[in-house]
Amino acid sequence: MDERPDVPGTGGEAPVPQNRSLAERLAARTRISVPARHNPALAAVIERANEDAGLYALWIAQNVTAVDRLGMSDHGPVHVQIVANSALRLLRLLRDGGVRPGVVVDYGLTELDAEVVVVLAALLHDVGMSIHREGHEAYSLFTAGPPLERLLRGLYGPAEATVVRSEVLHAIIAHRAGGTPLTVEAGVLRVADALDMEQGRSRIPFEAGSTSIHAVSAASIEDVAIEPGTETPVRIRIRMSNSAGVYQVDKLLRDKLAGSGLEAWLSVEARIEGDTEKRIVSDFRL
Repeated sequence: MDERPDVPGTGGEAPVPQNRSLAERLAARTRISVPARHNPALAAVIERANEDAGLYALWIAQNVTAVDRLGMSDHGPVHVQIVANSALRLLRLLRDGGVRPGVVVDYGLTELDAEVVVVLAALLHDVGMSIHREGHEAYSLFTAGPPLERLLRGLYGPAEATVVRSEVLHAIIAHRAGGTPLTVEAGVLRVADALDMEQGRSRIPFEAGSTSIHAVSAASIEDVAIEPGTETPVRIRIRMSNSAGVYQVDKLLRDKLAGSGLEAWLSVEARIEGDTEKRIVSDFRL
């Protein structure tokens, strides 16, 4: 989640470097996998992304900035994989609930094209962090250009490709703190980014000794499920082992959901499970 200041500076902790060469990281690369279903353009984008060493090097570089140099939570290919799948899941559930994506409403493109937009936005939303953390959303706009061109080449005509690129870049810039998503696709990316909050995300700062509310609360999130809702098209269920996890929901997820444009279509439920702590609260809802 991009606003999370998991920089272990308050306690004097040092970042935990990965100490692996570029060649070693490339050799152990994480392959992106999403359920493309009957979407050949999306399947082609994912296949190309997995063969694009330049794109993977950007994911490595953005994670070096985040983890190795700033001691933050993961912002590399694992984060990208999680956000891409969450974004696609959200978009499909919203579609099933009658919500129409921006490229369909404004350009007459298809819902399959909207899937391409949200997955590409997820793959590229943090590439500007390869340059710097501060202002990385704006840096992502031009850093994403070359890989976006490679991933889309030949899949669309010139006019359609221009629209898809524009929609991807809008989603990227709108996912920042205080950003204003103007499309369903952009709102989906903003919320999907926030939903990467399970405990594995906090491993680096927590192992570095950070006991900040950011690290401790993230370590308390056991599971995040994106499901069809009853009162809304989407229900997000969050399972916590400790009430400290409420911070992730009440502060960080709430901030991303607010202004996303999806507020009327999503419900969030968080539950604390287990008997290992004194219960402060047992249920929390947005």
